[in-house]
Amino acid sequence: MVVSCQLSVVSGQSDLSGSLSMDSKISFDKSEKFSKDETKIINENKKSPLLAGALSFVVPGAGEFYSESYIKSAVFVAVEAAAITIGLIYDKKGNDQTDFFQNYADGVQGWSVLRYAQWTLNHITELNPNLKQADYQNKVIQNGQVNWDELNKMENDVAGRSGIDGSVLGSYYSHRLPKYGEQQYYELIGKYPQFYQGWSDADMSLVSYDEIKRKLDSGGTKFTYYSEERGKANDFYNVASKAVIVVVVNHIISALDAAWSAHGYNSRLEMHASIEKYNTGFNTVYYPQLNLQYSF
Repeated sequence: MVVSCQLSVVSGQSDLSGSLSMDSKISFDKSEKFSKDETKIINENKKSPLLAGALSFVVPGAGEFYSESYIKSAVFVAVEAAAITIGLIYDKKGNDQTDFFQNYADGVQGWSVLRYAQWTLNHITELNPNLKQADYQNKVIQNGQVNWDELNKMENDVAGRSGIDGSVLGSYYSHRLPKYGEQQYYELIGKYPQFYQGWSDADMSLVSYDEIKRKLDSGGTKFTYYSEERGKANDFYNVASKAVIVVVVNHIISALDAAWSAHGYNSRLEMHASIEKYNTGFNTVYYPQLNLQYSF
């Protein structure tokens, strides 16, 4: 739809001097001033694409509101609010779930580094024929406490590859247990079969990787339960991360759209000014004419 209006002003007789050339100049000067004044008013109504984009980059929807695109403004604001809300909710869910599975592992019937270290010592020759229990017995466990550095050294040795013919003599110990409390500590104990024997319900008679893997695949162990609960926390954090991405993208898209909306607003607002004249006998009358057009 296009709305147009025409404004015109005819110079009054009280301003005329009686001289044709002088009256024409007076009329032209007034019409020129009128045109400039009205052009200034229209220019002031135009929107700045740069300002619109900056506003929406800071607050999505603000630039659209400034450009009088109110529906799009509401859409961007709604997306922003929804994404932030979802992000906060799922980040809290992830934190709560993390507290849950960590407390489960730290419980009396959870995972024990002492049990894991002792089982490794008891079966060290089966895990790697080159190793002897006596070489680690009084180093890894001292007065009922695990020496973490010695434990990691033993894990390295168990995984050693020192066969004369290049064969792999070590077993399936592919990782070193991180220090207690670290994020990797809680991840590894529920991720790799190597750490199965640290759980309170572990079958201590199982030694080979294939036996332990079959046991874990059958389900019903604390290892698998813990792994599932830890996975839930990761799922919650993934949703929160995606919400953050939506927030960032929403800012960028809103900024671009706001700049385009401002440009579109200016394109819809047009002004055409002209100087018209008509003759009345021997007199020529000049008058300014302003055409305003707004499309929507």
